[in-house]
Amino acid sequence: SVNISILIVAVVIFLLVIHHNFLSLSDFLRRELSDPSPLGLQPIDFIPAAPQRLADERNDQEIPVVIAASDERLGGAIAAMNSIYQNTRANVVFHIVTLNDTVDHLRMWLRSPPLKNIRYRILDFDPRVLEGKVQVDPQKADAFKPLTFARFYLPSFVPHAEKVIYVDDDVIVQDDIVELYNNPLKPGHAAAFSDDCDSTSSKVAVRGAGNQYNYIGFLDYKKETIRKLAMKANTCSFNPGVFVANLTEWKLQNITKQLEKWMALNVVEELYSKTLAGSITTPPLLIVFYKQHSSIDPMWNVRHLGSSAGKRYSPQFVEAAKLLHWNGHFKPWGRTASYAEVWEKWYVPDPAGKFNLIRRHSEAYEAK
Repeated sequence: SVNISILIVAVVIFLLVIHHNFLSLSDFLRRELSDPSPLGLQPIDFIPAAPQRLADERNDQEIPVVIAASDERLGGAIAAMNSIYQNTRANVVFHIVTLNDTVDHLRMWLRSPPLKNIRYRILDFDPRVLEGKVQVDPQKADAFKPLTFARFYLPSFVPHAEKVIYVDDDVIVQDDIVELYNNPLKPGHAAAFSDDCDSTSSKVAVRGAGNQYNYIGFLDYKKETIRKLAMKANTCSFNPGVFVANLTEWKLQNITKQLEKWMALNVVEELYSKTLAGSITTPPLLIVFYKQHSSIDPMWNVRHLGSSAGKRYSPQFVEAAKLLHWNGHFKPWGRTASYAEVWEKWYVPDPAGKFNLIRRHSEAYEAK
């Protein structure tokens, strides 16, 4: 009788413990589900997952791609995103960094039929983050483009990604972006760029500074601060218009703070070369990543299509290129540009008609 009573008490205690644990687990799950999204930077807009038919066709790997989209160059960003999306089966998510006055125009354009299944976030860039770090000439204030610095702040825009691709708005991708995403980075490297001494680059002389493919083309070696860095002036530069970033290393090494440090120093000491007027984005990257970056296949950044109106590459080479880059003054949406017919294959007309007006305006301006 006593043994039975003890057994009954033991069973009751066991059931009470199980019940208590179950209540605790339920409470924990309720808290987890009710917590706000862990995403540090809330997007202005987000398109949910693609329809099931498209999801079945595409694989599960998510590829974050960051691109800046200014209103006057929005057609470029649209064509770039369309070319990336149409040439991959991966789940690409575009993190589109823009300014508030561009959001409505961008959202309308992204509703166009060829683009309606693209997954994206629209993220607002606050130019005030650049105060004290960029010296703006009052006479050339209109030429200052704050979005060119968005690439410095990648962890803020994609806080939970381990790896990300950044592309300029003047590119067209002709191959699967997954290949670029999978580009290996050496241990300790926060980014991989295309070096300017690779086989696809043509040397273009810059008067008074050797050429724009080495460090002396971007940095003023007369300044003591630059000389103290002991960076060889003839070191190959790299192009920051297309790169792969390891955000874990980026945050570990505090790359953004390092870049901001050199931006602020330039405001005081004018460390950048004067021969490449307007090139204020590349110099801090060259300093921070001096001999501390990996390389990407040069076919993933075939550059200088916009450096002149002439054609520097054969049609066969352009067709074989994985990524075409119209860096330079002659953009494919302008009056005169090389290989514009390649770009136009991926361009989606502006439903608001604004970009077409800008294009006609630029044609009139260039004709003067």
